[in-house]
Amino acid sequence: MIGFNRNYFHMNAATTPATKPAAPMLALEHFLPYRLSVLSQLVSTSIHDRYFQPSGLTIPQWRVMAILGRFAPVSASEVCDRTLLDKVTVSRAIAALRQRRLVQRTVDPGDRRRSALGLTPEGQRLHQQIAALALDYERRLLQGLTSAERTALDRLLQKLTGHARAMRMPTSARQPRHPDT
Repeated sequence: MIGFNRNYFHMNAATTPATKPAAPMLALEHFLPYRLSVLSQLVSTSIHDRYFQPSGLTIPQWRVMAILGRFAPVSASEVCDRTLLDKVTVSRAIAALRQRRLVQRTVDPGDRRRSALGLTPEGQRLHQQIAALALDYERRLLQGLTSAERTALDRLLQKLTGHARAMRMPTSARQPRHPDT
């Protein structure tokens, strides 16, 4: 039987052995990834509650529609790449949107394994309505910033996004979570 010292988990600076420095405290209110996540969730929820929910859309469904409204025709894999949503979430969103006849799938006649997604005419109408409301929300959100601050924010977000993408390892290079399995 393996034992452990319960006091180890309750050590403070006075009881920490001199050979081990105290672990740095993670102050979430100053941790950029946490702050960005909170802001993203706050904005997404606000937009969802005000604009998407009345139309019966979930946040992932809107993200799929937004990608299709801007970049169609695209494959489901391309939607995943552009939204950074996982395949299951995108697949469920597409299925629900197809059931509502907001999204259509076109099979490639040259390669029946490939298909492209696009908005139906009804999907285009709904996309245009929500996009106009979402752009108005963005305009009102950014009213709290000066023109120079908006320009700086845009530049910094582009720079951070590029750096985060460069830091992200490609899927093929990732190590399995459990190397023994």
